[in-house]
Amino acid sequence: MIKFYNRRTKKYETEKVLGEKYLEWSYSSPIGMSLLNLLIKKKIFSKVYGYFCDTSRSRKKIHNFISDFDIDISISKKTAFEFESFNDFFTRELTAKARPITSNCKILTSPGDGRVLVYEDIDLDKLVQVKGYTYSLNELLKDYSTAANYNGGVCMIVRLCPTDYHRFHFIDNGSCSKTNKIKGDFYSVSPIALKKIPQLYCKNKREWSVFHSENFGDILQVEVGATCVGTIVQNYEVDSPVKKGQEKGYFKFGGSTVILFFEPNKIKIDRDIIKQSKLGIETKILMGEKIGKAN
Repeated sequence: MIKFYNRRTKKYETEKVLGEKYLEWSYSSPIGMSLLNLLIKKKIFSKVYGYFCDTSRSRKKIHNFISDFDIDISISKKTAFEFESFNDFFTRELTAKARPITSNCKILTSPGDGRVLVYEDIDLDKLVQVKGYTYSLNELLKDYSTAANYNGGVCMIVRLCPTDYHRFHFIDNGSCSKTNKIKGDFYSVSPIALKKIPQLYCKNKREWSVFHSENFGDILQVEVGATCVGTIVQNYEVDSPVKKGQEKGYFKFGGSTVILFFEPNKIKIDRDIIKQSKLGIETKILMGEKIGKAN
């Protein structure tokens, strides 16, 4: 069971997890772990399933998925009958009114839909994955000079579960460096897996870049792939001007994670998110939602 905080109702809720019993079995039983390491975490597994999700045959999965997970399809640019494949549905674009973004340049907004954890005054060698498991930023990036800029800063982890809108956006005006791609495995990024696989983020496929924002300093952004996420698509032009709310990219099928690192003394996160993070509980957020402000 995965519990999260709904800041609108100010209550805790239980997440509907796609394939929860399978995840529990895969990451807890000896047979499940053996299958996980032999096949499921491998690129070929996600690549083959991703290929199927790109075909017209996968369309039959869409209506059951919408029904089972209460997806609000009314905010999609396409209707449920217009999608050409399951991945077309999964990477759906939303209407302009679905995720409004404030024009206030000092307000920090979420880069995507998901569940967020935030850690302040971070130690680069002891970043928190979950209680009891840590990892280093240098190992995550494989670039010490870039990692060093964020010691004592803020780490924000936005976990996108399979039922979320799966496009991620720029949180300010600015420009973005080239994307650095690191090959890796395809473990799930669900809390179920994070509690079982040490340094999971450093083992999975990932991509990172530095966003030179106008109001929040240089932001390091890392997109982490996961089981069945064979493709991370980047849509921006390197070093070209972008606007707050502009799409940066998207994940194809599966749960995924976006991790942001902020330099020291650049931002102040909303206290309700910090309070829940200290309890080890994620807060549900939507793309464009206020989550903090410039310091």
